[in-house]
Amino acid sequence: MAQPARPGAAGLASLPGEILLHILSYLEPPQITSLQLVSRAFRNLARDDSFWRSRCLQESSYLETLNRYRALRSPSEQQPQPSPPLAATDFAVRQSAARALQKQQQSSGANNSDGWKPTFLRSRERERARIMANWDPSFPGEHISWYDEYIQRHGPIAINWLAVPRHHQHEKEEQNITGFGDFIEARGVALYRPDNPREEDVGGGLETLLAVSPLDDGSVCLWDINGTRAGRRGAIVAKSRPGILFIDGPGADNSRRSKRVDSGVTECVSVDSRQHRAFFAVQSHLIEVDLQRLSVVDCESFPWSITALSSASPRVPLTVGTNQGIHLHDYRSRKAFPFRNDHSIDRIDEFDRMGAEDFYKRSLERLFDDEPLPPYAPLAQPGPLSILHLQQPGLEADLSDDIYVAGRFSSILHYDRRKFPAIRGSIHSGARLCSMTSLPYPFSTVDSELRRQGQLSLEQVERSKNTSGGRCLIAAGEYNTKGSLELYGLLSPSLADSRRAGGLQNAVFQNRQTCSDSKLLSVVNHGSRVAFSDGSGYIKWFERDGFTEVRRCRIGHSETAQGPSVFASMPGSDDIARKLLPTRAGAAVGGNDGKVNDNDLLFWTGEKLGLATFSARPGFRSEEFEGQINAHGEEALERAREEKAYSDKMRRALERQADDVRFVRNLGIGSGRRQHS
Repeated sequence: MAQPARPGAAGLASLPGEILLHILSYLEPPQITSLQLVSRAFRNLARDDSFWRSRCLQESSYLETLNRYRALRSPSEQQPQPSPPLAATDFAVRQSAARALQKQQQSSGANNSDGWKPTFLRSRERERARIMANWDPSFPGEHISWYDEYIQRHGPIAINWLAVPRHHQHEKEEQNITGFGDFIEARGVALYRPDNPREEDVGGGLETLLAVSPLDDGSVCLWDINGTRAGRRGAIVAKSRPGILFIDGPGADNSRRSKRVDSGVTECVSVDSRQHRAFFAVQSHLIEVDLQRLSVVDCESFPWSITALSSASPRVPLTVGTNQGIHLHDYRSRKAFPFRNDHSIDRIDEFDRMGAEDFYKRSLERLFDDEPLPPYAPLAQPGPLSILHLQQPGLEADLSDDIYVAGRFSSILHYDRRKFPAIRGSIHSGARLCSMTSLPYPFSTVDSELRRQGQLSLEQVERSKNTSGGRCLIAAGEYNTKGSLELYGLLSPSLADSRRAGGLQNAVFQNRQTCSDSKLLSVVNHGSRVAFSDGSGYIKWFERDGFTEVRRCRIGHSETAQGPSVFASMPGSDDIARKLLPTRAGAAVGGNDGKVNDNDLLFWTGEKLGLATFSARPGFRSEEFEGQINAHGEEALERAREEKAYSDKMRRALERQADDVRFVRNLGIGSGRRQHS
């Protein structure tokens, strides 16, 4: 007797996609990931955006917060609700909707159970679509990979430490460097895309991505983030000779801190990938370095110390913030300067040709020329810390003429590049802001609050997201010793009234209660979320409403630089991320290029560089680059990893227990944060 044929992969592949996706909904994410290895068709199906967007909603804290809000509101309101409360799963949604509809049928005296089924199904689908629209953080025309979003929202996080630069003995002797240890501290960070200078261009294959940092010995160091140049991620690609970033040049007495890169300036590096140029703020000097040769090509002096640099773009001048003013530095129209040995132009770079002393004195002599200083915008209060070039509405990569400046003053200053140095307006904050980013999409405080409560209809959500010309300014800093995350809705430049403060459209949201108990240090856009770091050593991800927390992780402590210490295990000894940088440009996120889970977070602690990746275990560690692992060292390293993983697991368990205690103490009224292991 013939055995009946078993349905195999070929039989499943013949089913409609809707049925296959329904089958996938009963699987766990690790099982769906394994299914992608069966065939290309199953791989594409298992990465369906609609499926993973629904999965993100089902496992989000948004539904928990929404249910809690409705539960608190329902006792005081006797009016019938337009929709049943939503639970955290689709099954619970159906059950809740069914019970509500059955009660309605019983109260109306209708006993025909078959007549209300189509109505119930249509009502359930409309409610699901409405809640999905209220939660969905994406905007029309924005490309979001929801498979990546699910990984970054709910997958494990691993902290990787990049290779640590160290001094060599011959460098100490040749450059007369004293007072340094073997470990060289990094003094800032920026990203350099040598093969893909246009951040909006996305092609196949893994792009070359390098981290650029000035070191404490006056050198410039490059790290390989994607592993395309050095063969492994996190390795050092190249390092210039020491001293090229010192004010007096290499070989001089640079033992004083006033001659080096100021460790207190966070935004001290800016990179133009198209021109292969990097700009470093060293006290009152702006030093330009050719990243292809790692040599100095220009040096500009300013009347006061530089405290912030804007991002560098070949389309617009670089904006430089000093203690007392805001300056525009157009490096594209650099003036030719005289050389002492013109016949050696083709043989030696400009730095060696002019001589170290002459090269740096040239920029100082400009301050005492008879020619007046270029126009600059004076500041009533010193200390700009962040300068933002705002995008055009709806265009991630195209810059507008708007310049926003924040710092140790209570307002965000707004300048128009076409009318510089006249100030166009200001936005009062009251906080001390140290980092800014922006979205080229509109923001409304009222609509954001209603969407968080799930009260907008489909038409209202679509209308709020399609507001023409709107943009969102995101700022982070400190207010009364606590973190402050602020969102400002801005009008289009053509619609902005000069009488409005900074182009503001009466849309201001300031989260100074639930974002952090300590100062916020850096804020960036990361996928469809807002990521920021705080002074407690956390990296946190929030929804674009600025209120709902998605997840958080602690950076931890890297002991490889100075060796193990008894203080490393003490509370408060973890490193903090002073600056965050997403490894993928905003315009490239969610592109149809086949790349998966490649949008990591590069961070700078003030001394070292790290990389937060979304994987089960770190891909590399700084000790792996030392070259000192012997035959037995691999086993010792593996044991150390297991011990660290166990200690981290126990620490997370204790933290979750403490969070539960705080949750009960606050009666569950908060930002709807969910902890992730």
